[in-house]
Amino acid sequence: MKQLSETPLSILDLAPVAAGQTIGEAFARTLDLAQHAEAWGYNRFWLAEHHNLQGVASAATSILIGMVAGGTKSIRVGSGGVMLPNHAPLMIAEQFGTLETLYPGRIDLGLGRAPGTDPATARALRRGLTSTGQDFPRLLHELRTYFAGGSEDDGVKAYPGNGMAEQIPIWLLGSSDYSAQLSAALGLPFAFASHFAPAELYHSIKVYRQDFRPSKTLKAPYVMIGVPVVAAETDEAARFQATTPLQRVLKRVRNQSMELVPPIEPAELEKLWTFHERAAVYERFEIGIVGGPETVQKKLNALLESTQADELMIVSDLYKQSDRLKSFEITMQARSAKLSAIGNK
Repeated sequence: MKQLSETPLSILDLAPVAAGQTIGEAFARTLDLAQHAEAWGYNRFWLAEHHNLQGVASAATSILIGMVAGGTKSIRVGSGGVMLPNHAPLMIAEQFGTLETLYPGRIDLGLGRAPGTDPATARALRRGLTSTGQDFPRLLHELRTYFAGGSEDDGVKAYPGNGMAEQIPIWLLGSSDYSAQLSAALGLPFAFASHFAPAELYHSIKVYRQDFRPSKTLKAPYVMIGVPVVAAETDEAARFQATTPLQRVLKRVRNQSMELVPPIEPAELEKLWTFHERAAVYERFEIGIVGGPETVQKKLNALLESTQADELMIVSDLYKQSDRLKSFEITMQARSAKLSAIGNK
C-alpha cells in the first residue's frame, strides 16, 4: 500500500499570466515558485508546451526549462510535456542534450502527441512538417535513436544529445490509454493528465500496469498523475481561492482568454455559468482537491489509495503569488502526518 509520506510530490507549471500582469512577471513568478519548491522538497518541476493560449506563457518550453534549471540547484526540471509532433525530433534531441549538458542529472523529457493548441496554430507550428500525431511512435523512435547514438544509415547525429539515452529520462504523457499502451510496450514511465482529463485515469493506469514490459530503462511500471490542488489555512479560504482555477476552466470551455482572474465568492461563481458549463467545468476538475491542511491530507491519501500512483504532480494556479506559494507549501506539509505547524508560518 502506498504511503503519502513516502510518495514524491512534483509541480506542473504553465507560466500562468494573471490579468493585468506582463509575461515577464509571469516568468518571474514561475522561477520564484521553482525556488520555493526546491526548498520545500518537491521532486520535479515540469513546464508544459501550449500555443496561442492567452494567459499561458510556456510556449518556448525548452527555454523556460533552462531558466528554471539555471535558477535552482537540485530539483529535477523538465517538460510536461513537449508535444513531439510539433517538432523535428533532431531539434528536441539537441535542445535536451544541451540542457542535460548544462544541468547534468536534473533534466526530464516528458513527451505528448497532441498539438497543445488549436488546428490553425498547429498548422502554423508544423509548416513543412507532415505529422498529425498518428506517427508519434515513429517520431519517438527517431528521437530515441538520436539519444542512443544516431542513425548509421544517413550519419545524422545530435550534438549535443548523442549518446545521452541513459542521462535523459523519457516519459510519455497522455489523457487516454493510447500513451498508456505505448509506454507500457516500451517500458517507459507514464504520466497521466488527470489534472484536466480525469475520465480515463483509472482505465489508463490499469492498462499501463497490465501491459508493462520491463526494459533497460525501467524494471517496473511507474505512474505519475496530475492533481489540481487548492490548499489554504481553512476549507472556507480554499473554496474561495479555488474560484480562480474554476473560472479559468470555464474560460477554456468557452474558448476565452485563460488569464488568471481574482477569486470571487463561491455563490457568485454559480451566477457565471449555465448548467451545462458547470457540468463541463467539474468534469475536468473531478479529482481536484480543495481544502485546509487536514482536508488536503485526507483527500490526497484517498486518491493515492485508489490509484496507487508512484508520484503526484500538483497543479495550483492561483491569482496572487502569495496564495499560490502557500497552497504548494501546505500541500507539501500535508504529505507529512505532522499537521500542527501547517499554516502557522
